[in-house]
Amino acid sequence: MPEDLEALEIALQEKNYDQVYKLAHKIKPNVDLLGMEQTRAAALEIETLGKSEANMADIERIFPALKADIHQVVGELKTDFNL
Repeated sequence: MPEDLEALEIALQEKNYDQVYKLAHKIKPNVDLLGMEQTRAAALEIETLGKSEANMADIERIFPALKADIHQVVGELKTDFNL
């Protein structure tokens, strides 16, 4: 997931709606599997906005929360499993 998150951030910088949509779609089931409902909702919103080529500022407003949540959980998993 960290690689997809990094790619999503680059797609946002490049204003590449298609990549934003595809990457958010790819991230969504991973956070869902981990039971991260709020993060899944953020990924779904980014996916929907990317697909409809909505205002990029709306997507950029949501992205920091998604990024922070994923980094927190990845950090916890690395600690829990000594990775």
